Amino acid sequence: MNLTLVALPAFLALQLGIGVWVSRRIASESDYLVAGRKLGYLLSTASIFATWFGAETIIGSAGEVYGSGLSLASAEPFGYGLCLVLMGLFLARAFWNRGLTTVADLYRQRFGVGVERLAAVLLIPSSVLWAAAQVRAFGTVIASTTPLSVELAISIAAAFIVAYTAFGGLLADAVTDVLQGGVLAFGLVTMLVAVILKVGGPGEAWTIIATSERIDLTPAAAGPWLETLEAWAIPVFGSLTAAEVVSRVIAARSPTVARRASLAAGAIYITIGLIPVVVALLGVHLVPAIGDPEQLLPTIARDLLPPVLFAVFIGGLISAILSTVDSTLLVASGLLSHNLIVPLARITDETTKLRVARYAVGFFGLVAYALALGADGVFALVEEASAFGSAGIVVTVLFALLTPWGSARTAVLTLVGGIVVYVLAVLGGVATPFLLSLAASLLLWGLGCLIDVKAR
Repeated sequence: MNLTLVALPAFLALQLGIGVWVSRRIASESDYLVAGRKLGYLLSTASIFATWFGAETIIGSAGEVYGSGLSLASAEPFGYGLCLVLMGLFLARAFWNRGLTTVADLYRQRFGVGVERLAAVLLIPSSVLWAAAQVRAFGTVIASTTPLSVELAISIAAAFIVAYTAFGGLLADAVTDVLQGGVLAFGLVTMLVAVILKVGGPGEAWTIIATSERIDLTPAAAGPWLETLEAWAIPVFGSLTAAEVVSRVIAARSPTVARRASLAAGAIYITIGLIPVVVALLGVHLVPAIGDPEQLLPTIARDLLPPVLFAVFIGGLISAILSTVDSTLLVASGLLSHNLIVPLARITDETTKLRVARYAVGFFGLVAYALALGADGVFALVEEASAFGSAGIVVTVLFALLTPWGSARTAVLTLVGGIVVYVLAVLGGVATPFLLSLAASLLLWGLGCLIDVKAR
């Protein structure tokens, strides 16, 4: 434990140092928000994977499987991995060819400035909620490895995250993602090996999993089929056009790099993402009862791993969190600064644009901190981030990106209608609010197109 207390600050200092060093190369808003659109295969793949592979994949999914078991309703890691594969197959090239800085730029290109600003306002909450999930997870990791309370740990985590993100932007994020991805993979594999050896070896581990009562892949165990479909639709479709992954795709140096990096990142995501699921299934035999399921992996690592490897595992957790949270804060910052403040204030100086973007990172860091303190858990925040307002976003983005159909009026109708239906469904206790809002968004888009035709 003493080694971890020494290694953790050193690791964080290294990440911050890289951010400060890379910040010297940032001379424009494009450098800060999309790394100058010059990422190659290694940086693009590592960045997309690390951005997507956040705390919810490790802490949240393991806690869910440990607490509720594995069923057809358990979409992680396949749902978010499939999302990246679909991005690579169908959307990456089209996004890159648009020359975007943020997703909201697509709305300006297709529908005008007014729709661009509306889209930016609707996109920001999702990124901030996702950032809050990572802040809470960071605090949870610190609290599990130190005598600090969760509240104080979250406060420390938020302060570091804001400083870390504000310096280097996406370019620093991409560089550190290579290191972070390697530490993350090594830490999780080390944990898996230790757990397998603890339960008696590979043969015994397979027997435990094969006979586990916590695995039930029958349709009946998944619950109502609409709710199962909702559980899969949120990560696959709700995140398909998420601003975080789009920012990585458009930062690639070519459309081919963007496409191949997305596919590779999806495959890596599913492979590495299965490790927390397996550990959780085996962990039931090692930790029969635990107060907070989200503490399962840190608890097992602390009990099984020697100090050096435990420090590596904690470094892996921190890596997953940092690589995701800086992406979410940068996206929110870009939407506010690039799509709202800079054009409204008519700012043309690149130095001023950078300053505004960095201030926006600090502002959203504070908002994420407040949300993290009041949240019930990591996984709940991520589900809200993936579902909130995303139905109207995904429908409008896909049609705007891939077809010539739709007008500004149609886009506004779909964006506003989708989020209104979602909010009403949540307030009304509907079990599948995302599916309902997705259906409403498709219907509204079709209705808008009919109105457009008749108006000609």
